[in-house]
Amino acid sequence: MPALPLDEAGKYVAGAYVVFVVLLAVYVAIMAAKLQRIERELRELARFAEQRNGERERERVTTDV
Repeated sequence: MPALPLDEAGKYVAGAYVVFVVLLAVYVAIMAAKLQRIERELRELARFAEQRNGERERERVTTDV
């Protein structure tokens, strides 16, 4: 004999699925936010590296003349 009659257990199973889907959605949202932050930081680093590279190139050109 089951612990709960099947007509009552269905509510709990549905509730468990809802909780699982909500937790999964929260996890995906957190990962998406982290990914956006990392992409933004990488763009800033790339821009900084390009600026430094440009400055070094200008220094090299001015010292060669």
